[in-house]
Amino acid sequence: MKNAILASVALAAAAIPAAAMAQSGPIPAIAPQSTLLTVAADGVATRKPDMAIFTAGVTSTGQTASQALSANSADMAKVIAALKRSGIADRDIQTSNLSLNPVYADNSRQTGNPLAQQAPQIIGYQAHNMVTVKQRKLGEFGKVIDTLVSAGANQVSGPSFQLDQTDSALDEARIAAVKKARDRANLYASATGMKVGRLVSIDEAGGFSSRPVPMARMLAADSAGSAPPVAEGEVALTANVTVMFELTP
Repeated sequence: MKNAILASVALAAAAIPAAAMAQSGPIPAIAPQSTLLTVAADGVATRKPDMAIFTAGVTSTGQTASQALSANSADMAKVIAALKRSGIADRDIQTSNLSLNPVYADNSRQTGNPLAQQAPQIIGYQAHNMVTVKQRKLGEFGKVIDTLVSAGANQVSGPSFQLDQTDSALDEARIAAVKKARDRANLYASATGMKVGRLVSIDEAGGFSSRPVPMARMLAADSAGSAPPVAEGEVALTANVTVMFELTP
C-alpha cells in the first residue's frame, strides 16, 4: 500500500508543469489511492487611483558651500510654502534627499590632454533638497506642479499613482487567486481522471504588489508653461497564493 501511494504521488508530480509547484517538507497524510497537488496562482484587482506620490525640490549652486546651501534653503522654503498654499497637509510633505557636493573643473579641456594627471580643482558647490509629496486631490495635480515651478522648484519626479486604502482591493485579489487555484486544480484532476477532494493547505506567498504608473523625471526650467495634463489610468494589486489539494480517484 505504501508503494502504491508513493507511485501515485510521483505520477502526479511528473504531470505538473511550472504553474504547479512541488510540495516541500513533510507530505500530509492522505487516503489510499489519492495524491497531492500543489498549485500556485495569483489574482489581480484593479482600481482607479486616489493618490499620487511625487518628489519636488531645488538644485542650487554657489562659489562656496555656505552660499550654495543658503541659496538652496531659501528657495526650498518657498517651494514648501507653495505646497502648503496648494492644500498639501504637513503630514504629506517629507524631506527625502538633502545633499551638498563640490563641483570640479574639467582639467582635460584646459590642458588639451584628457590623460593629463592634475589635482581636481573645486570651482563651486551644488546643493540639492527634495521632498516627497502625497497628492490626495488628483484633479489638482497639474495645478500643484505649475505652482511649484512658479515658486522656484527646478526638479520634479513622478507621479506614482497609488491607492490610499488597499484592503478591499487586496481582498478581491485574494479571492480571485484562490478561485484560479481551484480552477487549475480541476483542470489537472480532469486531465488525470481524478477529482478534487479536500483543500489540504493554503499559503499566502510572495506578498502583494502594486503596479503604478512608472516614475518620470522632468527638469522644470521656467514657469511660463501651463499646468501639465495628467492621465491617472488605473493601478493593479496582486495577491499570490499556494494551495494544496487532495485529488481522489
